[in-house]
Amino acid sequence: MSKKRSGKAGPLSGIRVLDMSRILAGPWVGQLLADLGAEVIKIERPGKGDDTRAWGPPFVKDREGKDTSDAAYFMCANRGKQSLTLDISRAEGQQIIRELAQKSDVLIENYKVGDLQRYGLDYDTLSVLNPRLVYCSITGFGHSGPYRDRAGYDFMIQGMGGIMSITGERDDLPGGGPQKVGVAIADLMTGMYSTVGIVSALHERHTSGRGQHIDMALLDTQVAWLANQNANYLIGNEVPKRMGNAHPNVMPYQTFRTEDGDIIIATGNDGQFQRLCVAAGIPEVGTDARYASNALRIKNRDTCTATLAAEMKKKTTAEWVAQLETIGVPCGPINQLDQVYNDPQVQHRGMKIDVPHPLAGTVPLVANPIKFSRTPIEYEMPPPMVGEHVDAVLRDVLGKSAEQIAALRENKIV
Repeated sequence: MSKKRSGKAGPLSGIRVLDMSRILAGPWVGQLLADLGAEVIKIERPGKGDDTRAWGPPFVKDREGKDTSDAAYFMCANRGKQSLTLDISRAEGQQIIRELAQKSDVLIENYKVGDLQRYGLDYDTLSVLNPRLVYCSITGFGHSGPYRDRAGYDFMIQGMGGIMSITGERDDLPGGGPQKVGVAIADLMTGMYSTVGIVSALHERHTSGRGQHIDMALLDTQVAWLANQNANYLIGNEVPKRMGNAHPNVMPYQTFRTEDGDIIIATGNDGQFQRLCVAAGIPEVGTDARYASNALRIKNRDTCTATLAAEMKKKTTAEWVAQLETIGVPCGPINQLDQVYNDPQVQHRGMKIDVPHPLAGTVPLVANPIKFSRTPIEYEMPPPMVGEHVDAVLRDVLGKSAEQIAALRENKIV
């Protein structure tokens, strides 16, 4: 339904997305779909826009070095979109959403359960106007169940969904206790699962000719992606505990102090463990019956860790990395972000990009990690200024005249 943004077509070229979400989980979906070639129209509140525009400092600086009104937080999740400011609390604004929904393939929203129904913008209503519409709702707890009416935020979902019970130092060690992940991982993973759901529904639509409603919950997602920790509990009938940087199922798979910092050792089999011990000057530990298998090393974790820890302190992190890489023992440093972006591998893969920006000149962003062989991702559009594309969307998508657009502006609908 959409027009291509350039001469090259991404995998989702021709798909139009109406992004009625804000903060992070929903906008993350919209940005991913935009990266993949979809035309994404972001609906924002007149004047203020997405809440995260104000979530700073830091703020994007203009060409003169002065702060703009857009925070770095907003920039991380909104590139490739057009911004249409619209007051959906008023009938005229609701009608524009209905018109856009009829011309869109996907709608993303993260309003509280029932909020959009009051405006006649819920799935049941819009699907009558456009039966092919894929409508993705993102909430804290989903559209069913005893918590459906509760507001849900990433931090509390991390606590409720179990990740904080297994993240952080051991309770019996200094600094022990629950820790959240350093980014809003429940939001981000919900955005990833939502994107998979949307693309899957679009594919299914080729067969059925019909769209559908996708009901995404942060709590569901947080529970789902605990992976091996879920299986450890469900199959082993033992509640996992916080283990700091150690791994519950593999050993040694953790951090060690070195002469000048820290190193990650990530052995995945007995051979790697034995080579590690040889490199550390303790080959007898590699053949010790107590540590002959991963299961035995787990059983004797404390003594094995203590023995290795004493040796790892004798060299610098760089010395260990250089030595262990040559013998096939997985290892690596713990980088701060300045070190990440100076890493030659990260630079080679082009993970930092500079996108043209109307006020800043260019703005640095992070590339999408997907590398297509035939349809590479293009970064043509920066995160939009609030309301930047009002005229373009109303004119080009809905066919509104200059007079109609002027009237909508005068009445503060857009």
